[in-house]
Amino acid sequence: MSAPRPTDDSTPLPAPAPLSPTVGSDEQRLRELGYTQELARSLSGFSNFAVSFSIVSILSGCLTLYGFGMVTGGPALITWGWPVVGLMTLCVGLSMAEICSSYPTAGGLYYWAAKLAPSKAPAWSWFTGWFNFLGQVAVTASVDYGAATFTNALLELQFGLSATPAHTVEIFAVILLVHGLLNTQGVRLVALFNNVSVWWHVFGVLVIVGALVLVPDHHTSASFVFGRFVNDTGFHSSFYVAMLGLLLAQYTLTGYDASAHMTEETHDAARSGPRGIVNSIVVSLVAGWILLLGLTFAIQDYDGALNSSTAVPPAQIFIDAIGHTGAKLLLLIVIGAQFFCGMASVTANSRMIYAFSRDGALPGSRLWHRIGTRTRTPVNAVWMAAVGAFLLGLPALWNSTAFAAVTSVSVIGLYIAYVIPVFLRLRQGDEFPRGPWHLGRWSRVIGTVAVCWTALITVLFMLPTVSPITARSFNYTPVAVAVVLGFAGVWWLVSARRWFTGPRMLSGPPEPDLVAIDLEKS
Repeated sequence: MSAPRPTDDSTPLPAPAPLSPTVGSDEQRLRELGYTQELARSLSGFSNFAVSFSIVSILSGCLTLYGFGMVTGGPALITWGWPVVGLMTLCVGLSMAEICSSYPTAGGLYYWAAKLAPSKAPAWSWFTGWFNFLGQVAVTASVDYGAATFTNALLELQFGLSATPAHTVEIFAVILLVHGLLNTQGVRLVALFNNVSVWWHVFGVLVIVGALVLVPDHHTSASFVFGRFVNDTGFHSSFYVAMLGLLLAQYTLTGYDASAHMTEETHDAARSGPRGIVNSIVVSLVAGWILLLGLTFAIQDYDGALNSSTAVPPAQIFIDAIGHTGAKLLLLIVIGAQFFCGMASVTANSRMIYAFSRDGALPGSRLWHRIGTRTRTPVNAVWMAAVGAFLLGLPALWNSTAFAAVTSVSVIGLYIAYVIPVFLRLRQGDEFPRGPWHLGRWSRVIGTVAVCWTALITVLFMLPTVSPITARSFNYTPVAVAVVLGFAGVWWLVSARRWFTGPRMLSGPPEPDLVAIDLEKS
């Protein structure tokens, strides 16, 4: 059976209104979806892809959870879990890309849910938006906390700064502050960082894998890399532990919805957005597996890496394989990639907050929806994203499994938000108005796989990760999810169901697009 291939022919979208001399096709399509152009539309298709690729960030996800993978299945799960999870993730991404082509707006997932829900039931949109909000904040927290752990490891090697939770949280706060400041300087700076990030990741993987292949005198055997199963969790079920080990790959392969959130700032959004989603997954899938294989073959002392004083197993693997100086250089490459990833994550998170508050769905929406007059970026939403991420990562001060919990929260929040529109699209069947990028006859099969896979991982990643369960090892993922879902649910029942009708659309003829005119002059 041949692989599914997206096609560029489609059933047409509703006929657009005539274009004015100052309004391009992207802006016109946005008007048809109910919004005027407020954000600066200056991103290319490559820049749109770069945002998602930077957030997926194989040098961030693969390496920050590598130690977790070493105890939940070990080399066998690290090696084989990646392609399995990657293929399932590609099904989710393909299904999302098809919907993105029809509805290219910054609201992304929750806007899609509103348009696809039966009888336009606004509750679908409401809860999709809140799950997306939770996942986006958790991704930002996990990425920047991971960057903080690697930075602390480098500082310990270079200056002797001990890798304590307090030091890591302090570094975490500084990184979030820098990302907040950079994201308030305008979308062109963001695009520049993301474009550099793509090549940093590609060449970074080549340098790291090349060094780990060429420098060490000894490499572990293929039987170890492809067949060694390790269970240091305290649980007795190998199957259960193997399922937990899938978190490494699934956490890494998240965040590609950023391409959808950036469509209002992207040229040819109905094609560039979907391609950004799919290409970021495919490129990450190939490069990430190469990285994991290179790192696993380079292990010299498995137990020594797990018990390293740096608290970062990959750092110890680097040291054992190529020495302290080389390890520090490789750590700089990893930290740079994690910095780019966190930068892009704050960007995507702020756009989601901006769009959700534009429709009145967040407390204090008027504040989070404000656009900076100079940079035309959602400045307040940027700081909400940064502060929310810091609060979610703060339990790392007293909880040893906090990082794994935050990553689980990000996966659960994002993938539930990803799959709700896919589920609703499946219910529509042939009534779905396809955009210029779609899956043709493969749409139903791929969408069904995406929904089933998301249901599995949602349950899986709420389960305990360490036995015995204590206050320090408790997986607080269900608590974080329950708090946010409970808040959204109560607010919906008490108030929002009476006034929230989904994304707020334009009523009547649109006013002259002054923003588009301004873009023409810039």
